Amino acid sequence: MLYVILGEDVEHSLAARQAVRASHVARLQELQRNGRLVLAGPCPAIDNPEPGTAGFTGSVIVAEFPSLDDAQRWANQDPYIAGGVYRTVSVRPFKQVFP
Repeated sequence: MLYVILGEDVEHSLAARQAVRASHVARLQELQRNGRLVLAGPCPAIDNPEPGTAGFTGSVIVAEFPSLDDAQRWANQDPYIAGGVYRTVSVRPFKQVFP
């Protein structure tokens, strides 16, 4: 089943994001290689795809996992948690309708 993982950043998270981004992206690339990643990306803090020093307010990941517990375990191991980027992370079942 698909699950949406919503990470909400702490304020002024840009430096922390940059410090652990490579590890975060590597995990997403593994999901992609395994055909389980639907989409992933950050939420800019301003209305611009390249927010510069304004940074980001969080991230959205939609991926396939065997269960909600598996998705939650995967999310809990995100480098953005250990690196102090995410303030909160929520994981919910997701039903893709489009496309």
